[in-house]
Amino acid sequence: MKFSDFPAMRGAGLASLAATLFGVSTPLVQRAGQGLGAFSTAALLYAGAGLVGALLRRPVQQEAALRSGDLRRVVLMALFGAAIGPVALAWGLQRTSGTSASLMLTLEALFTVLLARMLYREQMDRRVWLAMLFLLAGGLVLVSDRGSVAGAQLIGLLAVLAATAAWGVDNTLSRALAERDPGQVVLAKSALGALVTTALALAVREPMPNLGRAVALIAIGASGYGLSLRLYLLAQRAFGAARTGSVFAFAPFIGALLAIAMGDRSLGLGVAAGGALMLAGVVLHLAESHVHDHVHETMEHEHSHSHDDGHHTHAHEPMPLGEHSHRHRHKPLRHSHAHVPDAHHLHRH
Repeated sequence: MKFSDFPAMRGAGLASLAATLFGVSTPLVQRAGQGLGAFSTAALLYAGAGLVGALLRRPVQQEAALRSGDLRRVVLMALFGAAIGPVALAWGLQRTSGTSASLMLTLEALFTVLLARMLYREQMDRRVWLAMLFLLAGGLVLVSDRGSVAGAQLIGLLAVLAATAAWGVDNTLSRALAERDPGQVVLAKSALGALVTTALALAVREPMPNLGRAVALIAIGASGYGLSLRLYLLAQRAFGAARTGSVFAFAPFIGALLAIAMGDRSLGLGVAAGGALMLAGVVLHLAESHVHDHVHETMEHEHSHSHDDGHHTHAHEPMPLGEHSHRHRHKPLRHSHAHVPDAHHLHRH
């Protein structure tokens, strides 16, 4: 067996790293955002994310730039992912425990997978559905473990649930921009989200954070929202929206573990059972190998690519080394190899 026999490995690795960065951010946001308004917290988080996007932009020779036609999608991503989602999460975190909020975020994967299946018709074989069942079962076990005391924190948990729905929409919208420069996408989305939430924070006269809290939230936003989103977009490019959302569902478990390590004692032994189920789902994704004879129709598009993947056979003079970006045409091709629903494998089954 070779690494190329499991193309989902790269996507799952990127999604797992994105999940880790986002997962640890949840209990950190709860602590750093104490006493601040939800709009102010969201604005600082996405200010940090925007800094990462600006620093990680790549030259147009290496990555495809955003286009004017992408504006509507970016605005919607900013609305759902950088305004509604973080505001709902920040508001909910002030009214529930960091552990239960982290675990509730498991449901983001469910919204993402269902929307990806509905809008993009991504192929979901038995292994992927089984992985989703493990992830969903793990989330249900973890959340039900908190159920006995959730009554007093129901409003906060519902706010976190609203955040998961908003981020599910955001994840699905971002799939169409997976071939664009991820640094540019992060910058555009974060800048718009930060502007909107800053304006709302000023409009409702939320308390201003001190320097320490502001720096902490900007740093958390840079890693847990900016860098995490960049990795998430690269994972979507590698193996599709549904699979990325499924693997990203491991983030709540990571956040719950950190919340417990930081002193949150609101959760019982159900974490172990739920975490084991979620880990089983991630392992299923890592081992995915989908192989069959398939046809590539004529296609013309622009994205970062190299000439050693069996799909980019067009000529250059001279031939560039490594990854580069330009508009190119794919000729019709029929072959068989392990693949996932990336930009070149959206055929029907």
